[in-house]
Amino acid sequence: MTATRRIGDSDVYPIGLGCMNLSHAYGAPTEPAAASRLLNEALDLGCNFFDTATIYGAGENEKLVAASVGERRKDIFLASKCVLDVRDGKRVLDGRPGAIKAACDASLKRLNTDVIDLYYMHRPDPNVPIEDSVGALSELVEAGKIRFVGLSEMGQRLIERAHAVHPITAVQSEYSLWVRNPEIAVMETCRDLDIALVAFSPVGRGFLADPPFDPANMHEKDMRRFFPRFSDENYPGNLDLLDEARACAAEVGCTVAQLALAWLLAKGDHVLPIPGTTSSDHLKDNVAAADVTLDDDMVARLDAHFTPESAVGPRYNEQIQATVDTEQFEFETRSSQ
Repeated sequence: MTATRRIGDSDVYPIGLGCMNLSHAYGAPTEPAAASRLLNEALDLGCNFFDTATIYGAGENEKLVAASVGERRKDIFLASKCVLDVRDGKRVLDGRPGAIKAACDASLKRLNTDVIDLYYMHRPDPNVPIEDSVGALSELVEAGKIRFVGLSEMGQRLIERAHAVHPITAVQSEYSLWVRNPEIAVMETCRDLDIALVAFSPVGRGFLADPPFDPANMHEKDMRRFFPRFSDENYPGNLDLLDEARACAAEVGCTVAQLALAWLLAKGDHVLPIPGTTSSDHLKDNVAAADVTLDDDMVARLDAHFTPESAVGPRYNEQIQATVDTEQFEFETRSSQ
């Protein structure tokens, strides 16, 4: 039996499900019936930690999750997010207490639920002190509208300030063999404060698969068009990294995607990857990664191969990087100056 991992007061399957892909970001939304089948298949496979957000499909992803799971809502540890939203067709950050409370009420309605298990600040609002935003989230806990408070794309300083106002249950950060930034400070901070580290894009937005994602097939609305590592000039230089990953996966007896997920699980009991997919086959592959065990030598071998400096191109462009608070490696800050 697969060992569970703890988030808040709940034991969940070690591999969660990022629901974004079904409605947002990588192309046209998945047809609702197919999306519903995939969400229920995830539950059937034991995956019971679902992650959505206000901005995913401008609220449509939350509606999709609600309509798909129906009475199975009680079987899910459900997370959503606020602060990052779309208004009049434009992305906005609004961490004001009143805006957070209004966003929560709207999410509760779309999710057709009385309470959200985990409610994150999707991004920091530079115009609102983190203490004010987390104070509003604390009041939502007191009101019984949310159970636990989370943060996303925030670094050590903001995590500690937020935690001083109200206990933070989870911090969501991009973390994978291809993106090692949480190891600068967030990993240790979460461990010290008993906070779950929820790793989004754990399969490198499709890069850590075999075959890897081909940028030539990008949909016109695929947000990877704006990520430097997927550019025509950078992406080919990253493909050589996969040769060693394939060799390691063959030795372990798993797929490259499973290797990437198992590596994250080996990084600490408080780490929970949430890969997203629109494919039933990929879903099964991801969920099965919970039963893949890497020994210390294999983890060290992967650490040594996928060094932060080995990736060609920064994680985000300057515009997107300016909206997050996660730490960067020194070589990254030098290259952006």
